[in-house]
Amino acid sequence: MSVPEPIVIEELTKYYGDVRGVEDLTFSIEPGEVFGFLGPNGAGKSTAIRVLLGLLRPTSGTARVLGHTVTERTRSVEHRIGYVPGDATIYGNVTGAELLDYFAALSGDERREELLDRFPVPIDRNVKNYSRGNRQKLALVQAFMHDPDLLIMDEPTTGLDPLAQNELYELLLDERERGVTVLFSTHVLSEVRKVCDRVGIIRDGKLVALENIGELLGKSGKIVRLDLVETPDPEELLFDGAIDSSRDEDGYYRLVVTGNFDGLVDVLDDYSLRDLEVEETSLEDVFMQFYGGEPES
Repeated sequence: MSVPEPIVIEELTKYYGDVRGVEDLTFSIEPGEVFGFLGPNGAGKSTAIRVLLGLLRPTSGTARVLGHTVTERTRSVEHRIGYVPGDATIYGNVTGAELLDYFAALSGDERREELLDRFPVPIDRNVKNYSRGNRQKLALVQAFMHDPDLLIMDEPTTGLDPLAQNELYELLLDERERGVTVLFSTHVLSEVRKVCDRVGIIRDGKLVALENIGELLGKSGKIVRLDLVETPDPEELLFDGAIDSSRDEDGYYRLVVTGNFDGLVDVLDDYSLRDLEVEETSLEDVFMQFYGGEPES
C-alpha cells in the first residue's frame, strides 16, 4: 500500500484582495523528509502555511495534507499534525501544565515527559509570566507530545537560546530517522543547512528554486576571491560563466563562477594577480543570487 505524500501543493494561489500572498505555488514533500521552506519575512511562507493548516482558503489551486485537501480535512487528520509558530502567542491565565493537559485531552501526550526533559519550562507557573524563550519551548512540547506524523514549523527557533536551538536541531534529526515529515519554514540560512534534506526558496510569493541542498549549492558554482594590483570596476571582471562580481571591504574582488574557469584565466591575463582563493558556495551565496542583496539573518 503506497503512502500518500504528506504535503502536495499544486498551483496554489492566495490573494488578500489585490495583494498577493502566494501565486502558482507547486511542490510536494516526501514522507520522512525535512523540507526547508526558505525566504525573508513577507515572501509568502506564512501564507502558504496558513493554507496548509486550514486557516485560509485558497483563491485557486489545491493543497493536500496527509492525503486530504485542506478544505475537507477531518479531525482524524488533525491529530496527526503538529504545528509550531514563531514567537508563540499562548493564553496566559493558566499554568504550563494546565495548557499541556488541555491539548493532551484533544490529541494525546505520550511523549510529554521526554520532551519536557529536552525543553524544560516552569510548568507550574502561569504562562503569562514566561519569557519568550519559555513560551517557545512550551509550544515545541505541545506540538511534538502527541507524536504526530507531520510537523509544520513556521520559524520555530524564534526566541530560543543557542542551547535550545541545538536541542531542536537534534530532535528534528531524530524525528527524520523515525520517518516523521517536517516542513521547516525559516529565514535563518545556517539552520537549513544543518537539518534539511531539500529546500524550496520563495520570492514574492513564487517558488524560485526547489532542490536538494547539495545539488543547489553545486549548481551555484564557486566563490573566487582575487587580490589584484590594479583596481578595475568589478563589472570589468565579468565573463561568460561569472554570474556576479563585487569588491569586498578588504579590497578583494569576489566572483561567483559557475564552471567556466577558462574565462577567468582570460580575464586575469589583463591584470597583475597578488592572491587567488577558491571557496565552496554557501547557502547565503545562493540566497543572494535569487534576491540580489544581503540575506536576512
